[in-house]
Parts: sequence; C-alpha cells; structure tokens
Amino acid sequence: MASLIGIAFKTEKRGQMITAEQAQVTQAKGVENDIFGRPGKRQVTVMSTQQWQIACNEVGKTLPWFTRRANLLIDGLRFSASDVGKQLTIGELLLEITGETDPCKKMEQAYPGLEAALLPDWRGGVTCRVLNDANIQINDPVDLA
Repeated sequence: MASLIGIAFKTEKRGQMITAEQAQVTQAKGVENDIFGRPGKRQVTVMSTQQWQIACNEVGKTLPWFTRRANLLIDGLRFSASDVGKQLTIGELLLEITGETDPCKKMEQAYPGLEAALLPDWRGGVTCRVLNDANIQINDPVDLA
C-alpha cells in the first residue's frame, strides 16, 4: 500500500521549502500557502521516494527529499509516462497527473549532478491538477487509478 510521507511548500520565490504534517489542498491555491499553487497543469508536484533514492544513489549523497522542491512525497509508487491522465488519490484528495516534473538548473545548484540524476525515468516526479479540495496528512493512503 502506497502512502504519503512528505508535504512541503514555499511561501516566496527562491524561498526555503517548509515541511508540514498536514495541509489543506484546494483547486484555487494548490497546497495551502504555496506560492506556485495557482490553478493549472502544474498546481501540485508529487515525487516517489523510490525514484528519489535512485537519484541520490547516482550522485552518491543522501539529500533531504525537499531538495527536489516537490510538494508531496509518496512511498510505494513509481511514476512514468503511462501515468499521464490517471488520477492519484491521497486520503480524500483527488489529483490528475498532467505530466513530468522536469528537473531544472536549480537542482544542479542544490547538488552537483542532481539535475542529470533526476532526468531519466521520471525520477523528478509528476505535475498534477487538483480536482477537489481536501485536507491531507502524513501517512494518508495513496492510490493510482
């Protein structure tokens, strides 16, 4: 069974990621207080802990998951191109997977080699659109359908 093991957001551009035990996620604002949560295809970003670990192994360094700047960390799933259009349920929250979260130069600035390590096999995670408003919390069950 997959589960939610991390929640994070940024309140300002170039700001630090703030982790949380629970959060309200809405169609209007994405993860509460996140500066980039406006409506659209990239409203919430989700990453797999298994794929993040592969990237960390590739650079030879254990980095905190929020270095990736994703909003949500899921344990027990791996993402791929075949997931686009599918729905991801986290507790009562429903997300639509809209695409791949492409790693950017900020990953290289965070740690040398990280951008390249996140490029293959959707290791950088997925972008999602919020389909309903819900409160989520760490350990919520996750399902991909």
